[in-house]
Parts: sequence; structure tokens; C-alpha cells
Amino acid sequence: MHADRNALFRHLWEQYVEVTPSARRVHRILGNTQDSDIVNDHIALRTFNLEKVNLEKLAAHFLALGYRECGDYRFETKKLRARHYEHEDPTAPKVFISELLVEDLSPKARSIIRALVDQVDAEAVTADNFLYSGTHWSVDYDSYQTLLAESEYAAWMAAWGYRANHFTVSVNHLIGFDSVEAVNETLKAKGFAINSSGGEIKGSPAELLEQSSTLADKAEVAFIDRTVAIPSCFYEFARRYPQPSGKLYSGFIAASADKIFESTNAATGEIAQHQEPR
Repeated sequence: MHADRNALFRHLWEQYVEVTPSARRVHRILGNTQDSDIVNDHIALRTFNLEKVNLEKLAAHFLALGYRECGDYRFETKKLRARHYEHEDPTAPKVFISELLVEDLSPKARSIIRALVDQVDAEAVTADNFLYSGTHWSVDYDSYQTLLAESEYAAWMAAWGYRANHFTVSVNHLIGFDSVEAVNETLKAKGFAINSSGGEIKGSPAELLEQSSTLADKAEVAFIDRTVAIPSCFYEFARRYPQPSGKLYSGFIAASADKIFESTNAATGEIAQHQEPR
């Protein structure tokens, strides 16, 4: 496991932008050309709740770096559970890890997912690079489609594996933008499509957190039998508000996160008629 937090996040970012090139364009629009001008509020990771690769296995990489478990979340409709983790260093990005409750899927979907995870070497899960190692399995396009019909989350995992599903711009730290709405309008003017599921802005000042996100980029995945361009990863934007103590709220809102998950949905992207960002 990584002993260097900055190195871990650097590798996660590098892997993320390989299939989310629009993220660099977001940086140029919202900040300067230097990546360091954008503060990362949090990253999100996905997995299955099978013992070999469950949420706790991913979390162990962050606990070893001094992170601690904070919030616990349930998403009944999407058959997910999640936790978020924070570091005592306030400049460290928060981490949101979710896992799919495989036992809640159909027998056919469960069989496909178990066959994927069976291909993972148990020792690879504790390796330094596991969190940004991609897929450890081969999967055919029909299996991907079978999962897609039942769970967009399961299909995304089958295609993309272990990587940051998204990074998040801290709107609180932006210069020249004082609201999530301003960020959204600026990006839309540049050709980006914003996830409108549940409204373009999820949450509210009263809930101490506002969030929005782009729709996922598309990138090619080499399945066993064909190569297809499918939704990859997206960029999120978060503005946090102070609690009565004056400290910024650091948690997450389950109802908002539920809609953020849909940024990788193929159907969502088709409805929005996503334009190539300029």
C-alpha cells in the first residue's frame, strides 16, 4: 500500500484524465492551466461487496495513510452502500467509497460479477497500485449489456474496474466563481452537458452542501469480442457551507449522491445530447 498520500492521488488523477480528457479543459475554464490551481474536495471509488474486493479492502489503503471512517450511506434503489473517509489534514481530499450489494441482483448478474472477481489475484488487492489498476478481468460485450440492463453501476465496474470514478472541484476555493450555478452556466456555455437528474444543483445551503457534475466522457473499452465507446468518468463540483460552529460541513447527502451516481448513465447522456466540450 502507498506510504505517500500525494503520490496515490497523483496516480489516481493521471489514470482518471486518460479516460476523462475534459477534466483538463474544466481546469482551463475554471482556473489557470496549472492543475494545482484547482482544489480537490473528494474522489469517489466503486467496487463490489464480495469479500475479496469489498469496500473495506479499498478503505484499507486510505486508513493506512491516516484517514478515518466518517459517514455511512445507503442507496436502496441502486442497491449500494457507501462510506466516506476524512484525514486530519484539512487539505487532504475526502474519499467516498461505494459498493454494489451483489446479492440483491438477479442470479445471472450475480454469476457474471462473481466470474469477474474470481479473476482478481487476492495479492493484487493490497498492492500499491490497486486503486488505479483498472480491470483485472476479461468481459464480453453481451455480459456488459446484461449488467447494464440491471445496474448501470455494475456495468461501469465491469468495464472500468478500479479507478477514481470522479474527482471534485471545491467551489469554495475557486477564484472568480462564488456559486455552483455560476460554474454550471460557464461550463454549459463552453459545450459541457450538466447532469440534470434531480436538478442541475443537488442539495441546498440549508443542507450545507450543493453539488453538480458534468456527464461522463466517453472512451473506448476493449471487450473480449469488440471495442466500444461507453461512458467513462465525470467531474463533480461541490460547495460546502459552514455549520453553527463555523466549520465547513464535511459530510455528504445521500439523496444528492444518489443522483450524482447517474452521471455515468448511458441513457442520461443520450437524453442530454452531450456535446463535445470546446
